[in-house]
Amino acid sequence: MSHDAASAPASIPVGLKAQFRRHAPRYLVGLILLGAYQFAQYWFDTRLRLAINAALAHESRRATILGITLVAVACIGLAVRVLSRMTIFNAGRMAEYELRRALHDRLLLLGPSFYQRMSTGEIMSRVTNDLTQVRLLLGFGVLNVINTVFALASALAVVVPISAKLTLAALAPLPLLLFVTRRFSHQFYTRTRENQESLGRMSSRVQASIAGVRVVRSFGLEARELEDFERDNREYLDKSLRLAYLRGSFGLVLQSTIAVGVVVVFWYGGSLVLSGELDPGGFLAFYRALGRLTWPLISLGFVLSLVQRGRASYSRLAEVYRAEPDVVDGSLAPTAVAGHLEVKHLSFSYGNHRVLEDVGFELLPGKSLAIVGRTGSGKSTLALLLARLQPTPRGTVFLDGHDVCDLPIATVRQTIGYAQQSAFLFSTTAGRNIGFPLDDPDSPDNERRIRRAAADARILDELLALPDGLDTVVGERGVQLSGGQKQRVALAAAFISSPRILVLDDPLSAVDARTERGILEAIERQSAERSVVLITHRVAAAALCDHIIVLDEGRVVEQGTHAELCARGGLY
Repeated sequence: MSHDAASAPASIPVGLKAQFRRHAPRYLVGLILLGAYQFAQYWFDTRLRLAINAALAHESRRATILGITLVAVACIGLAVRVLSRMTIFNAGRMAEYELRRALHDRLLLLGPSFYQRMSTGEIMSRVTNDLTQVRLLLGFGVLNVINTVFALASALAVVVPISAKLTLAALAPLPLLLFVTRRFSHQFYTRTRENQESLGRMSSRVQASIAGVRVVRSFGLEARELEDFERDNREYLDKSLRLAYLRGSFGLVLQSTIAVGVVVVFWYGGSLVLSGELDPGGFLAFYRALGRLTWPLISLGFVLSLVQRGRASYSRLAEVYRAEPDVVDGSLAPTAVAGHLEVKHLSFSYGNHRVLEDVGFELLPGKSLAIVGRTGSGKSTLALLLARLQPTPRGTVFLDGHDVCDLPIATVRQTIGYAQQSAFLFSTTAGRNIGFPLDDPDSPDNERRIRRAAADARILDELLALPDGLDTVVGERGVQLSGGQKQRVALAAAFISSPRILVLDDPLSAVDARTERGILEAIERQSAERSVVLITHRVAAAALCDHIIVLDEGRVVEQGTHAELCARGGLY
């Protein structure tokens, strides 16, 4: 792999022109090879005329030598043509590879506001279908544009010396062809973009139906889902047919115009041969050269459609590239973080809805804090803000005295590990889900760490009872596991990440009393190794922590130890 291909995604230019410049050496080599190929075709046509005339004049020796030379040049030209296509197509492939890397990197940076605007199906449509269209633009499209220019120059260099009058007659329909192309160009772009957008909506519908298939079945809504899909599918079909109709219409006009030119060549060229103004070899060479020019013109409709599809697809990709992340890196890079967490006057809103109001507390290294409160009191939002998974307001959350907004995101999230309430599992093995934070989860040392973390989360025995033990594939989003099992697998992954501060968002919501006791023991052991922020509704869990804060409607209404809060008889 080249150095360019291995560069960091942040350094990859994502503009079409920038990608073209980035791969200019490949395009330049392809251009030279295409030029060499068209020169070989020019040489072939001019010698073909001589060979035919020599054969008609019974100059067999000269005709044979020219014939052998023509075969050799044709073979060399074929090899050069293949190399030119490989070179330019590879440039398009490399551009697709780099744009996909940059797109993936951007998607990982973008925050909740972006994913609220754009569905998973829409994103997948861009990552797959739209990127393919851009690759075709930068590969096949560039190849045909360059080849058409060279073919035009090469063909004219053959036909003009043979007969200027026949050349003018053959190219008479060209102005009409250019006019038609210009008229169709804008419609191609508009209809292609509409087609891609309808494909994105249909992909989003399919993704949502598959992800929520259990919910659909539980409510018996299969018929309604099929009806909704049929509506989106019909819209995509209509857009596709409109685009196909446009392509077909353009192709018909294009081929009819070119056919007129061919008829003119045979009619007028035949009369020139009969009158002696044009020799038979010259006519055949003229027709072959015109054929090399005609094919690029015939494919002009396809190339135009391809270019406009690529432009429309790139405009959809650009919506992702231009999207601004909710959370950005800070410039400060401390050498080490002890884990002293402070929250001062933290307020936060979702739109116009205030969720947190003037929240403040302090968590010293090695201590534990419980956050309790009614449903909707802002507990989970507070946890997200601590790890900068939402845009944390500047001047409200501090690590070792540094504003988290001034720290690199990687530093904050390596220091503050967050185990979310709604566990998400990848479609891989149970062991790999637990070892997800590790660089090499399959190494012997890490396999032991995975087992230990699973045991601490009280899930090891249940996972070992699966058909393939820890190597059992849990399915899409952990569909093979129960809700409680998924939550404990996610908890084990949080344990194994070993952050300085571990934030656990209601890890006991889907477990029975016996499992709860085991997990509480594990959390207590974790508290001896690192700071713990525990969000919970369970008084027994909160009682294990050194300090407790009580949230109500986004405000801290009580705080203290378990004994102190019980003695006050307040909301706690």
